[in-house]
Amino acid sequence: MLHIVDNPLITVKLNYMRDEKTNSKDFRTLLDEISSLMTFEVFRDLKALPTGDKIKTPTGVTIDKLHLNYNIIVVPILRAGIGMSNGVINMLPTARIGHIGLYRDEKTLKPVEYFCKLPKVENPLVLVCDPMLATGGSACDAISMIKSKGYTNIRLLNLVGAPEGIKEVMKKHPDVDIYIAAQDEKLNEKGYILPGLGDAGDRIFGTL
Repeated sequence: MLHIVDNPLITVKLNYMRDEKTNSKDFRTLLDEISSLMTFEVFRDLKALPTGDKIKTPTGVTIDKLHLNYNIIVVPILRAGIGMSNGVINMLPTARIGHIGLYRDEKTLKPVEYFCKLPKVENPLVLVCDPMLATGGSACDAISMIKSKGYTNIRLLNLVGAPEGIKEVMKKHPDVDIYIAAQDEKLNEKGYILPGLGDAGDRIFGTL
């Protein structure tokens, strides 16, 4: 399923990010804030369950200690995905963090994995992070790689998505829910999202 996280706080912050005059520092801050806000929607369906332990409040009342019903693994797609994962971790400081890096072979056009490190936990829920969902190629390849490692409960978090990329992920991975802040109009001839916000990696790390 596609989930568009429609919230005026997110919409205004995203509008600032789209501005070509927004510098890297402000761009990173806004991306952190939006990612944190989107986390509430991504994990809305999770449950808080008793751990079996107890805690005592300052008023002397004893209550159940709680935990989430899944162990969250946040997996940014290198490199731009790191900019989104920070905001998620702000809301889930106990989450485990994995990383995945890949590139396309120019001759075969097949994905080549150059780095993949994923934590091993019981009952995992994997959240793949990447600001841009353009053609959907990188997202599909990353999800396939994660599945090949034995993970089955996977969600995808993007800032903006093009219809072409959304359709591709839904076609190849119909079991993966997609969460985006905005669905943009289309891709241009170079594969950039319109209206978009440029190259997210370059704007995050100041490598324009």
